[in-house]
Amino acid sequence: MSERPQPLKAINRFFEGKEPWQIVTMTASSVLAIVWAHSLYNAKESVTTRLRKQFFRWLRQVPIVKRKIDEKMAEITKDFRKDINKRLAGVTVRTELPAKGLDPELIKQEVRDHLSLGAYDWRNGAVSGAVYHLSEEISKVACDTYALTAYTNPLHADVFPGINKMEAEVVRMAINLFHGDEGCCGTVTTGGTESIMMACKAFRDLAYSRGISNPQIVVPSTVHSAFDKAAQYLGLSVKTVPVDPETFTVDVEGVRNAIGRRTCLIVGSAPNYPYGTMDDIVALSAIAVEYGVPLHVDACLGGLLAAFMPSAGHHVPLFDFRLPGVASISADTHKYGYAPKGTSVILYRKEEYRHHQYTVTTEWPGGVYGSPTVNGSRAGGLIAACWATMMFIGKERYVEMTDEIVKTARYIEEELRKIEGLFIFGKPATSVIGFGSKQFDIFKMAEQLHTKGWSLNALQFPSGVHICVTHAHTAAGVAQRLRRFVSDAAAAAAHCRRHAGEPVHGKMAIYGVAQEISDRSLVSDITKYFIDSMYYLPQPEDE
Repeated sequence: MSERPQPLKAINRFFEGKEPWQIVTMTASSVLAIVWAHSLYNAKESVTTRLRKQFFRWLRQVPIVKRKIDEKMAEITKDFRKDINKRLAGVTVRTELPAKGLDPELIKQEVRDHLSLGAYDWRNGAVSGAVYHLSEEISKVACDTYALTAYTNPLHADVFPGINKMEAEVVRMAINLFHGDEGCCGTVTTGGTESIMMACKAFRDLAYSRGISNPQIVVPSTVHSAFDKAAQYLGLSVKTVPVDPETFTVDVEGVRNAIGRRTCLIVGSAPNYPYGTMDDIVALSAIAVEYGVPLHVDACLGGLLAAFMPSAGHHVPLFDFRLPGVASISADTHKYGYAPKGTSVILYRKEEYRHHQYTVTTEWPGGVYGSPTVNGSRAGGLIAACWATMMFIGKERYVEMTDEIVKTARYIEEELRKIEGLFIFGKPATSVIGFGSKQFDIFKMAEQLHTKGWSLNALQFPSGVHICVTHAHTAAGVAQRLRRFVSDAAAAAAHCRRHAGEPVHGKMAIYGVAQEISDRSLVSDITKYFIDSMYYLPQPEDE
């Protein structure tokens, strides 16, 4: 009879002399401990994060704390509603269908009235990003096309095959811009968030097919928040890698170290939203090839600008399908493609990836159902308007517009670097310039610029603001206004240096305080109440 292996001998000695109930208890406890440890390893959040959330969840149940929080949230909600009441003062509020339909001219006038309710002069370049061109001729082509196709639906390919053709052409044109080959493919989506969600869904399901039960994505801390949204919707866990404090691009070695057996996707930004810096996609591609993991390049913000920069005489690092590790690219046609809001593209290196994006139901009584993106019915009018916009502008004009934007952005960057007390976050790659200060509260400067009519985007961790230059900033008359922006920025910085100790007021003050709140669930709740306010209509008793 063969001798028992050493581990079994050790186990026998350990249980020698123990009562049966003790053996059962210790065995069960060991199994539970192993299961618990396994759950920790496979959890979607780190142990530290979960413990911190649990602590604040408990703290918020303490009666005195709960009462104070409820009072503060009620006050915040009241303030949000006051802002809405002020903004909509004198405007007709409609909560019931009119008994008889309104006259078309009255409807058109009410639409014009609604467009004038905002606090910023977006038509004259006072807003960062948001509006990407002011060309009436481009708008007319897009709107005329939408009017012709508003009620089409590419879900019904046999009814509207022309819309499917337009979508396929938009995708193929985008693939060619990003130097993809004939094997590359993709779809049109409703925006960058859906493009990102579709990429995450595709590579999650690819991971499932390879036996990974709890896939994880590895992203830079500066990656767009749409990846966090995708993770929440799709049940993915996220591993966040910090960026270099000097370049504000992702720590490449940090990405390498973050890759594990559950990694289904690594991500790089080209460029990122906060600072406009571009991650080292060449290095990330090499890591993707080395470890056999897909690399997604998020080029939603500036990708369609970067694609034309070489032709316009401006350097941009490699970031597209010319790099072998790049498995997918997202880019927004409704930004620097100048199409109406509501279109983007998600592109893949091969059809296998796109197949995992699709949703197919085979057992439904309504028949076999297949859908390429989140929506079932899709807005054919938006796809057609995107196609028409690209056809109308053409490559030569895209290159010209790109040159105008990049030159304007470089001018602003150069002038901001001259202002005492300011620094630029890293090296802007395309059109976004992020800046901060080590001498004064940058949010105070942003509030000063707000009073002068400028709407900038606030950043946190670290504090900063950015301006996103669009073609709207290069229009006749607006370029002169941007010189005033530089002058206003210098004056605002000088004011902040002189009054460094004064508190910040307005919404920027809220932004500054929000960074200091340890319980991020409170910040989340405040944000939810703000979103609620977007659906609030003034009541008669509020007047």
